[in-house]
Amino acid sequence: MATDLRLAVAVSAVSVALIALAGAVFTGPGPEAPAVSRPTLRWTPGACVTERYALIACNGGDFEVLAIAHDPPLPADCPDDTDDVLRIGLGRTACVRSFLAPHAGAPGGGGGVLRSGDCVALDGRERPCAGSGWYGRSVAIASSARECPATTLDTLESGADVVCLGPGGQVLAEGACVARPAADVVARSAVTRAACGSSAAWARVVSFETTPSACPADAQRYLRAAPGTYRPVTCLHLLSK
Repeated sequence: MATDLRLAVAVSAVSVALIALAGAVFTGPGPEAPAVSRPTLRWTPGACVTERYALIACNGGDFEVLAIAHDPPLPADCPDDTDDVLRIGLGRTACVRSFLAPHAGAPGGGGGVLRSGDCVALDGRERPCAGSGWYGRSVAIASSARECPATTLDTLESGADVVCLGPGGQVLAEGACVARPAADVVARSAVTRAACGSSAAWARVVSFETTPSACPADAQRYLRAAPGTYRPVTCLHLLSK
């Protein structure tokens, strides 16, 4: 009888073990997870750029690449709405535009590609027209002063280009008064403007010409600007002698 009882207990233990195994889940090595593919970022139109000018996937970024151009780019290489030009190596630049306003590439904005309507300092670099430190406002960008339009009053060099300047800023215009310069041949930008009713006013500008003989009859003096200036002769009517 005792033998039969031990057998029954043993059988019950085995049954419990089988029931436990039936509910168990075994884990082991499975297939490897597929590698996440990341897009290759390239300097191409449509790419996105951070505010630190690094490429980034286009679910982020601050600028969009509009075009890839030579280094340095020609005025026609970048679209008109370009806000900045980035040097990306291998003789190339990227023309980029900000996703958000204000846009520095807008006329007078102070950035982007130098175009008509932009303001320029004496070193030929663009400045925001709303700020200070600029000399004149561009009416055109040309390859030489001879190609500037008839509305040009002065010129500045900017790299290989010539900036044709119209009225505004410190650019002399007809009717403006000037202080007496230190020499007869000076850069036009070195002539100091003076209020016409002040004691510092020496002469009034009556016209700009290419030669002294073209000055009108009421011009008693003239200033010859440094070579390369558009209409280099400034014809003057003296206010004080």
